[in-house]
Amino acid sequence: MRNFFNFLRSRTFIIQLGLALLAVIILVFSLLRWLNNTTNHGEFVEVPDFSKMSVMDMRKAVENANLRYEVLDSANYSPNYPRFSIIEQDPPAGNKVKENRKIYFTINPSGYKKVTVPNIIQVTQRNASSMLRAVGLDVQRVTYIDELGKDMVYYIKYKGKRINTGDKLPKTSKVELVCGNGTITSRAKIKADSE
Repeated sequence: MRNFFNFLRSRTFIIQLGLALLAVIILVFSLLRWLNNTTNHGEFVEVPDFSKMSVMDMRKAVENANLRYEVLDSANYSPNYPRFSIIEQDPPAGNKVKENRKIYFTINPSGYKKVTVPNIIQVTQRNASSMLRAVGLDVQRVTYIDELGKDMVYYIKYKGKRINTGDKLPKTSKVELVCGNGTITSRAKIKADSE
Protein backbone atom coordinates (compact mmCIF):
# COMPACT_ATOMS: atom_id res chain seq x y z
CA MET A 1 0.00 0.00 0.00
CA ARG A 2 2.88 2.30 0.85
CA ASN A 3 4.45 1.61 -2.56
CA PHE A 4 1.18 2.52 -4.28
CA PHE A 5 1.04 5.94 -2.56
CA ASN A 6 4.69 6.49 -3.38
CA PHE A 7 3.92 5.72 -7.03
CA LEU A 8 1.03 8.22 -7.05
CA ARG A 9 3.47 10.90 -5.84
CA SER A 10 6.23 9.93 -8.24
CA ARG A 11 7.33 12.12 -11.08
CA THR A 12 6.63 9.39 -13.67
CA PHE A 13 2.95 9.10 -12.66
CA ILE A 14 2.44 12.87 -12.69
CA ILE A 15 3.99 13.16 -16.19
CA GLN A 16 1.81 10.30 -17.53
CA LEU A 17 -1.29 11.81 -15.94
CA GLY A 18 -0.47 15.20 -17.49
CA LEU A 19 0.08 13.63 -20.94
CA ALA A 20 -3.23 11.72 -20.67
CA LEU A 21 -5.10 14.91 -19.74
CA LEU A 22 -3.43 16.80 -22.60
CA ALA A 23 -4.41 14.01 -25.07
CA VAL A 24 -8.03 14.12 -23.86
CA ILE A 25 -8.15 17.94 -24.18
CA ILE A 26 -6.69 17.79 -27.72
CA LEU A 27 -9.09 15.02 -28.70
CA VAL A 28 -12.17 16.87 -27.37
CA PHE A 29 -11.07 20.15 -28.98
CA SER A 30 -10.48 18.41 -32.33
CA LEU A 31 -13.83 16.62 -32.14
CA LEU A 32 -15.71 19.85 -31.36
CA ARG A 33 -13.97 21.65 -34.22
CA TRP A 34 -14.79 18.82 -36.63
CA LEU A 35 -18.47 18.80 -35.54
CA ASN A 36 -18.64 22.58 -35.89
CA ASN A 37 -17.36 22.38 -39.49
CA THR A 38 -19.47 19.41 -40.60
CA THR A 39 -22.79 20.47 -39.02
CA ASN A 40 -22.47 24.18 -39.92
CA HIS A 41 -23.05 25.04 -36.28
CA GLY A 42 -24.61 28.47 -35.93
CA GLU A 43 -25.35 28.72 -39.68
CA PHE A 44 -29.06 28.79 -40.52
CA VAL A 45 -31.24 29.35 -43.55
CA GLU A 46 -34.59 31.10 -43.25
CA VAL A 47 -37.40 29.00 -44.75
CA PRO A 48 -39.08 30.95 -47.57
CA ASP A 49 -42.86 31.26 -47.86
CA PHE A 50 -43.87 28.76 -50.55
CA SER A 51 -47.62 29.38 -50.13
CA LYS A 52 -49.54 29.45 -53.45
CA MET A 53 -46.32 28.80 -55.44
CA SER A 54 -46.50 26.41 -58.37
CA VAL A 55 -44.52 23.19 -58.05
CA MET A 56 -41.98 24.39 -60.64
CA ASP A 57 -41.40 27.70 -58.81
CA MET A 58 -41.15 25.83 -55.50
CA ARG A 59 -38.41 23.55 -56.86
CA LYS A 60 -36.31 26.54 -57.96
CA ALA A 61 -36.80 28.34 -54.63
CA VAL A 62 -35.85 25.21 -52.67
CA GLU A 63 -32.63 24.81 -54.68
CA ASN A 64 -31.76 28.51 -54.26
CA ALA A 65 -32.19 28.21 -50.48
CA ASN A 66 -29.96 25.07 -50.35
CA LEU A 67 -32.81 22.97 -48.99
CA ARG A 68 -34.41 19.67 -50.00
CA TYR A 69 -38.11 18.88 -50.36
CA GLU A 70 -40.64 16.07 -50.30
CA VAL A 71 -44.17 16.32 -51.64
CA LEU A 72 -46.79 14.70 -49.44
CA ASP A 73 -50.14 13.47 -50.71
CA SER A 74 -52.42 16.13 -52.04
CA ALA A 75 -54.93 17.62 -49.64
CA ASN A 76 -58.60 18.19 -50.26
CA TYR A 77 -59.08 20.74 -53.00
CA SER A 78 -59.15 24.35 -51.80
CA PRO A 79 -60.65 26.97 -54.13
CA ASN A 80 -58.59 29.65 -52.29
CA TYR A 81 -55.35 28.32 -53.85
CA PRO A 82 -54.38 27.87 -57.51
CA ARG A 83 -54.46 24.31 -58.85
CA PHE A 84 -51.24 22.36 -58.20
CA SER A 85 -49.90 25.02 -55.86
CA ILE A 86 -48.48 24.72 -52.35
CA ILE A 87 -51.17 24.68 -49.62
CA GLU A 88 -49.01 23.79 -46.59
CA GLN A 89 -45.34 23.49 -45.75
CA ASP A 90 -43.48 22.05 -42.78
CA PRO A 91 -41.50 23.73 -41.26
CA PRO A 92 -43.48 26.96 -41.77
CA ALA A 93 -42.11 30.07 -43.50
CA GLY A 94 -39.73 32.17 -41.43
CA ASN A 95 -38.31 29.28 -39.38
CA LYS A 96 -34.51 29.00 -39.21
CA VAL A 97 -33.19 25.62 -40.34
CA LYS A 98 -29.85 24.08 -41.31
CA GLU A 99 -28.84 23.95 -44.95
CA ASN A 100 -29.95 20.78 -46.75
CA ARG A 101 -32.98 20.43 -44.43
CA LYS A 102 -35.99 18.68 -45.98
CA ILE A 103 -39.17 20.75 -46.33
CA TYR A 104 -42.47 18.84 -46.62
CA PHE A 105 -45.15 20.19 -48.97
CA THR A 106 -48.86 19.55 -49.43
CA ILE A 107 -50.13 20.32 -52.95
CA ASN A 108 -53.59 21.55 -53.98
CA PRO A 109 -55.12 19.00 -56.39
CA SER A 110 -56.69 19.98 -59.70
CA GLY A 111 -60.24 19.92 -58.34
CA TYR A 112 -62.60 18.43 -55.83
CA LYS A 113 -62.54 14.68 -55.57
CA LYS A 114 -65.59 12.91 -56.93
CA VAL A 115 -68.24 11.47 -54.65
CA THR A 116 -70.93 8.90 -55.37
CA VAL A 117 -74.55 10.04 -55.48
CA PRO A 118 -76.42 8.05 -52.79
CA ASN A 119 -79.75 6.33 -53.40
CA ILE A 120 -82.28 8.97 -52.37
CA ILE A 121 -85.11 8.02 -54.72
CA GLN A 122 -88.38 7.52 -52.80
CA VAL A 123 -86.79 9.21 -49.75
CA THR A 124 -88.26 12.34 -48.19
CA GLN A 125 -86.74 15.63 -49.29
CA ARG A 126 -85.48 16.34 -45.77
CA ASN A 127 -83.71 12.98 -45.41
CA ALA A 128 -82.38 13.18 -48.97
CA SER A 129 -80.83 16.60 -48.23
CA SER A 130 -79.10 15.18 -45.15
CA MET A 131 -77.78 12.17 -47.08
CA LEU A 132 -76.43 14.42 -49.85
CA ARG A 133 -74.75 16.76 -47.35
CA ALA A 134 -73.13 13.73 -45.67
CA VAL A 135 -71.28 12.84 -48.89
CA GLY A 136 -70.38 16.47 -49.69
CA LEU A 137 -73.10 17.49 -52.14
CA ASP A 138 -75.38 20.51 -51.71
CA VAL A 139 -79.04 20.90 -52.59
CA GLN A 140 -79.31 24.06 -54.67
CA ARG A 141 -83.05 23.93 -55.11
CA VAL A 142 -86.10 21.72 -54.83
CA THR A 143 -88.74 21.64 -57.56
CA TYR A 144 -92.10 19.91 -57.42
CA ILE A 145 -94.01 17.82 -59.91
CA ASP A 146 -97.52 16.36 -59.80
CA GLU A 147 -96.92 13.10 -58.00
CA LEU A 148 -98.73 11.53 -55.09
CA GLY A 149 -95.78 11.23 -52.68
CA LYS A 150 -95.61 14.67 -51.06
CA ASP A 151 -91.96 15.80 -50.55
CA MET A 152 -90.78 12.41 -51.86
CA VAL A 153 -87.74 12.55 -54.18
CA TYR A 154 -88.52 11.20 -57.66
CA TYR A 155 -85.26 12.08 -59.38
CA ILE A 156 -82.17 14.30 -59.17
CA LYS A 157 -80.77 16.84 -61.64
CA TYR A 158 -77.27 18.23 -61.97
CA LYS A 159 -76.74 21.22 -64.28
CA GLY A 160 -80.21 20.64 -65.72
CA LYS A 161 -79.59 16.97 -66.59
CA ARG A 162 -81.11 13.99 -64.83
CA ILE A 163 -78.56 11.88 -62.93
CA ASN A 164 -78.75 8.40 -61.44
CA THR A 165 -77.88 6.84 -58.11
CA GLY A 166 -74.21 5.80 -58.16
CA ASP A 167 -73.12 8.54 -60.59
CA LYS A 168 -69.98 10.44 -59.58
CA LEU A 169 -70.03 14.21 -59.06
CA PRO A 170 -67.31 16.59 -57.82
CA LYS A 171 -67.59 17.25 -54.10
CA THR A 172 -69.55 20.45 -53.25
CA SER A 173 -71.59 20.11 -56.47
CA LYS A 174 -75.05 21.66 -56.28
CA VAL A 175 -77.95 19.42 -57.27
CA GLU A 176 -81.68 19.87 -57.78
CA LEU A 177 -84.18 17.55 -56.12
CA VAL A 178 -87.40 16.86 -58.01
CA CYS A 179 -90.10 15.94 -55.49
CA GLY A 180 -93.78 15.13 -55.53
CA ASN A 181 -96.25 17.82 -54.50
CA GLY A 182 -98.84 15.40 -53.11
CA THR A 183 -101.33 15.75 -55.94
CA ILE A 184 -101.97 13.53 -58.89
CA THR A 185 -103.02 14.88 -62.29
CA SER A 186 -106.22 13.74 -63.90
CA ARG A 187 -104.25 12.11 -66.75
CA ALA A 188 -102.17 10.12 -64.24
CA LYS A 189 -105.37 9.24 -62.33
CA ILE A 190 -107.08 7.98 -65.51
CA LYS A 191 -104.00 5.89 -66.34
CA ALA A 192 -103.91 4.43 -62.81
CA ASP A 193 -107.68 3.62 -62.94
CA SER A 194 -107.36 1.89 -66.31
CA GLU A 195 -104.70 -0.43 -64.98
